[in-house]
Amino acid sequence: MPIKNRIADFEADMREWRQDFHAHPELCYEETRTAGIVADKLRSWGIEVHEQIGKTGVVGVIKGNQDGTGSIGIRADMDALPMQEVGNPAYKSTVPGKMHACGHDGHTATLLGAARYLAETRNFAGTVNVIFQPAEEGGAGAKAMIDDGLFDRFNCDTVYGLHNMPQLPKNQFAIRKGPLLAAADGMKITINGRGGHAAIPHLTVDPIAIGTQIYQAAQTIVSRKVNPVEGAVVSITQFHAGTANNVIPHQAVLDASIRTTSAETRNMIRSYFQDLCDALAKVNGIEILCDYREGYPVTVNHAAQTDRIVAAAAQVVGPQAIETETDLLMGSEDFSFMLEERPGAFIFLGGGDETHFHSVHHPEYDYNDEVLTTGASLWAALVEQELPAK
Repeated sequence: MPIKNRIADFEADMREWRQDFHAHPELCYEETRTAGIVADKLRSWGIEVHEQIGKTGVVGVIKGNQDGTGSIGIRADMDALPMQEVGNPAYKSTVPGKMHACGHDGHTATLLGAARYLAETRNFAGTVNVIFQPAEEGGAGAKAMIDDGLFDRFNCDTVYGLHNMPQLPKNQFAIRKGPLLAAADGMKITINGRGGHAAIPHLTVDPIAIGTQIYQAAQTIVSRKVNPVEGAVVSITQFHAGTANNVIPHQAVLDASIRTTSAETRNMIRSYFQDLCDALAKVNGIEILCDYREGYPVTVNHAAQTDRIVAAAAQVVGPQAIETETDLLMGSEDFSFMLEERPGAFIFLGGGDETHFHSVHHPEYDYNDEVLTTGASLWAALVEQELPAK
């Protein structure tokens, strides 16, 4: 497997960086230590550094050894999850209730390795912007960086991202054109009924009964209103009402997770629940509030850029180790915000083997260090392919 020789030379350094990040996890917008280490290392390699973009984000600007107008953005996320680590690696999290359970420690170390190689060789014409992003885990750090002028300040003709996948054998890649990951939204429905004594229900408007109707409607929206060939998930995940056995409560609150793979379905589900709540409120003579919270959009890979990153990956692992029509997944990614601003692609890197089999977000998950050089070599190959030196 043609890992870049120079990247292989500092594999031990990459492992050390990754394991240090793992031992010192930081949550959304708290990544000051991680961002500081990233910025210091980039500077030490002669890279122009910009900090505090989107609060704790870092961008390194690397110029090729030849002039060129082309530019690429490569992104890695830095934040951890609010979870207690139960595994026992030598570099186990030192922060109670926080751990790198999604592999962002590995993503950061991978992009650092690529940045070091690109800064040393500069065998390309144009500009590479290495983007170290905060707050992917629910904090929309990608959007925060964009709102802070990411693409206005650092021109990127295209933008690329990577995520590890323990379900995929190590050193294999998986990708697809078009939708790759779902949009992730939330919805809170507040039913303001009329409470009263449980012995005289006819003098009340029972919010539990109305909430049950909404719950039942949610179970059929996907099976009866969404095209069967399209992905969607609607889950009522919370239902809160009542405080005593002999009291019909005044209020009931439902919360839902909604995953969709197209803007049309996303908008349809939003309208459906609003119309349902309005109708139930009118027929019962009460107020029902439907607060639909848009989260991350669908992650949509652009066709041309998908082909380009597949070509670069083939240079590293060979075409036989790349799945180009992987399944659309119902997870979500805030890299979707970047793909709405610039053409690009998001790819999965397999990390599974006999010792690394836990899924991301599992309390024993640990990034497989054996794929660090594979990921860094992908980024190096992509840059040299897309910004070729004359």
